Amino acid sequence: MRSFTLISAFLLCSLSWISVSASESHTVDVQSGGDVTLMCANISKTPAQTEWFRLINGTKPSCVSAMYGSDVKASFCDGFQNRFEMSANISTVFLKIKTVDLSDSGLYFCGIYMGKHTVITNATYLKVQEESDGMTDVMSVILGALTVSLTIVVIVLAVKIRKLQTAVIEEQQPERNKDLGSDELNYAALNFQAQPKRSRRPAPVRELDPHVVYVATR
Repeated sequence: MRSFTLISAFLLCSLSWISVSASESHTVDVQSGGDVTLMCANISKTPAQTEWFRLINGTKPSCVSAMYGSDVKASFCDGFQNRFEMSANISTVFLKIKTVDLSDSGLYFCGIYMGKHTVITNATYLKVQEESDGMTDVMSVILGALTVSLTIVVIVLAVKIRKLQTAVIEEQQPERNKDLGSDELNYAALNFQAQPKRSRRPAPVRELDPHVVYVATR
């Protein structure tokens, strides 16, 4: 079995190439606490040394596991002994991670030693999402329901207030019209009332009483 040190040295020399290839990798989303199985193509037609590596934030690659062929038990690097399982068949190399957590996020890829070179096959970016809290989900649903209920109450109150204002305006409108009609009638009566006609005939001449002596004065 080839040493992890030699492969790691090769990967460090090719770090810039790996960073570019990461943009071409596919992403696997998994919930924290679940299990996930990563795969890469087994391009070797004969039993070969196959190794898994992980790259985090463009830093130094870390070896995960290695195995020769598909019948030999895999060996694991420090920090990957408990929750990781490696297996392979004639076409695919697998890396299973149990009970994933946020620290497992990163770019995973496998290298297959063929002849005098190690070939890096397809890469997979593992994105671990925080496990949702059941109580948090319930509270979110409750808060959402309360928000909707309060919104409905506000709308109903606004409609009722609007209707009340409209009713008050309609009740006041006839009184205004009544007062206005009375004033108009009074104004018309004052302006169009018939004026008394003055007589232009001269005052009647009184007849002289024959029994009265009239004296003319100047």
